[in-house]
Amino acid sequence: MRLDKYLSLCRGCTRSQGKAFLKKGLVTVNQETEKRPERRIDPGKDQVALAGEILSYQEHVYLMFHKPAGCVTAVHDREHRTVMDYLPKEGRRGLFPVGRLDLDTEGLLLLTDDGELCHRLLAPGRHVEKTYYAVLERPVSREDQEAFREGLDIGEKRRTLPASLSLLERPDQAMVTVVEGKFHQIKRMFQARKNRVVYLKRIRMGGISLDESLKPGEWRELTEEEIERLRSLC
Repeated sequence: MRLDKYLSLCRGCTRSQGKAFLKKGLVTVNQETEKRPERRIDPGKDQVALAGEILSYQEHVYLMFHKPAGCVTAVHDREHRTVMDYLPKEGRRGLFPVGRLDLDTEGLLLLTDDGELCHRLLAPGRHVEKTYYAVLERPVSREDQEAFREGLDIGEKRRTLPASLSLLERPDQAMVTVVEGKFHQIKRMFQARKNRVVYLKRIRMGGISLDESLKPGEWRELTEEEIERLRSLC
């Protein structure tokens, strides 16, 4: 692989920016300064450093993002701020959200450039679990639990697949786990039970839990363990 391409992949910069780093003598290959952008390297063997920081190459990027309310799950939007606007410009290229969260819904959203993994996680037959914390307009009942367990009619050809509804200490709060991703699904399920969601937050998806240290609008890279957990689902 050309050295300037390797720099752009590792740092999310353009080829011209990578060449500028090389021209300034900021890049070393195996502890020796290198200024030639055409230099061929083996990412698995050669050690490349930029300003003393050793670079590591990842074929794909996997991010955990704490989506705040008020931004849309999209790459571009003319009216609202998107989830991509919270990332540095040099780090957005090629990334896209895995699924979507409603405009007013907060919580865990995965971002990646791995199209194959995204497709597999979202495939209807995979039944990847997604867990939400919900605050309701009125108390949740045991009858609601049973209705969620049996599947609900939300106005589509088929009832929803069985879902888990866990009651919390406060009667107007609950945890909901679904294995589908229908449009406004959680809201429509409670609506079918004559209730209304006033706050919704996704806290878990596919065995990955939202990092409690991330504030709304913040993000971090997934750990190797988390990435493997997602891959094991596929």
